[in-house]
Amino acid sequence: MTRIKFCGMMDPPDVIAACQLGADYIGFILSQGFRRSVGLGTFCELASYADDHNADVKKVGVFVNEPMENILEYYAEMLDIIQLHGEEDGAYIKKLRQLTGKPVIKTFTVTSEYDLQLAQKSSADYVLLDSGKGTGKTFDHTLIKDLDRPFFLAGGLTAENVGDAIKKLRPFAVDASSSLETNGKKDKTKMAAFAAAVRKVG
Repeated sequence: MTRIKFCGMMDPPDVIAACQLGADYIGFILSQGFRRSVGLGTFCELASYADDHNADVKKVGVFVNEPMENILEYYAEMLDIIQLHGEEDGAYIKKLRQLTGKPVIKTFTVTSEYDLQLAQKSSADYVLLDSGKGTGKTFDHTLIKDLDRPFFLAGGLTAENVGDAIKKLRPFAVDASSSLETNGKKDKTKMAAFAAAVRKVG
């Protein structure tokens, strides 16, 4: 069964909907300066909603070139998984895993076969393949043909195209954010349609 990750959680209804729909992972943008960024206080509140509504859902903190001490001091204890979306190298990943004991997802923006080679060699527990930071666009999925490790697939996935992507690529998990929104806010109807489309193909 392909796992589901809803990312860019900003409000309690987002988290509650994700939990009710049986998401496996919910993502929070914890580095500041992005449209979906949330501060520490908001994250603590949202994390409590997740714990109350679905104790099994994994809380994923998304960071972009974040000083490691910030992750360790403020966030690591409340997270299940740490996702890195910047230029973090293998040494950073190794040290972060050692200090937190948490799995690490490393994101790769896929524009060529070389990006897939980097993803294949990454020391992270999982890799996430995307078209960019919240672009809402897909990338050339034919580039994935030789990747030999579990991966999260992101970038322009919708209820209309996610089933076909799963059939062709067999990702470990699919990740959506902007396609689940209406007027910049998560839309439970779109979230439900996405989850149903994933489960339809298994």
